[in-house]
Amino acid sequence: MTGIRSATSAFVLAASLASPAFAQQSNPAPQPPKPAAAPQPARPAAPAPSKPAATQAKPAPAPAPRGGDAQPTLLGQYGDWGAYTASPGGNKVCFALGKPKTTKLEPAGGKRDQSYLFVSNRPAEKVKNEVSVIIGYPFKSSSDATAEIGTAKFAMYTQNDGAWIKNVAEEARMVDAMRKGADLTVKGTSGRGTQSTDQYALKGLAQALDKIEQECK
Repeated sequence: MTGIRSATSAFVLAASLASPAFAQQSNPAPQPPKPAAAPQPARPAAPAPSKPAATQAKPAPAPAPRGGDAQPTLLGQYGDWGAYTASPGGNKVCFALGKPKTTKLEPAGGKRDQSYLFVSNRPAEKVKNEVSVIIGYPFKSSSDATAEIGTAKFAMYTQNDGAWIKNVAEEARMVDAMRKGADLTVKGTSGRGTQSTDQYALKGLAQALDKIEQECK
C-alpha cells in the first residue's frame, strides 16, 4: 500500500495490540502480538483551511513497508501506557499507546470498536509528539472532535475513524498538559449522530514519552 495509511487500517493493526500490553502493572503483560506494521495512524492532509495555513496540519505520508522491522516491540509498560518502537519501511518510529479508562455513548447502546490514543515520534519525517486518536467508529463528516485536559481544550479535525490536533502549533502545549494532567477526555460524534466521551488516565504517560524520546532521537 502506498501513500497515506488510513486510520481504519491503523485501527485494525492496533486492535492486535489490545489487552495483554495494557494489563495492570501488578499483572505483568507478555509481549503483544506482532502485526504487520506499526499501528500508529499517520496524520492525513488537513481539510480546507479556515485558519492561516501556518496553523494547519501538514500531511505525513506513511511509506509502504520496504523491509526493516515493521513489527512493534514493547519497550515498557507505564501505568496505562505502553511505549513501542517499530521500523516500517526501514524508518524507525516510536509511540506511546493507551486505551480509555471509561467510555460513554449517547444515546446508550450503540456499537463501536475499541478506541486508542497515540503519541508518536517519527524521526525520519521530523515528527515529534504527534497526538492522534482512533475513535472506534467513522466520525460524522466535516465534524471536529475535542480533547480536554483540565481547563485546556483542543480542537481535533477528523477523517474516517481518526482525529488529529487541528492547530499543529498547539501540539507541544497539549503534550505538556498531558504530561502534567490527571486525565484527558476525548469527545466526538459518529456518522450516525452518536456522541462519545472517552476518558484516558494519564498516569504513566510522562514515563512512556520519555522512553520513546530516548529510543527515537
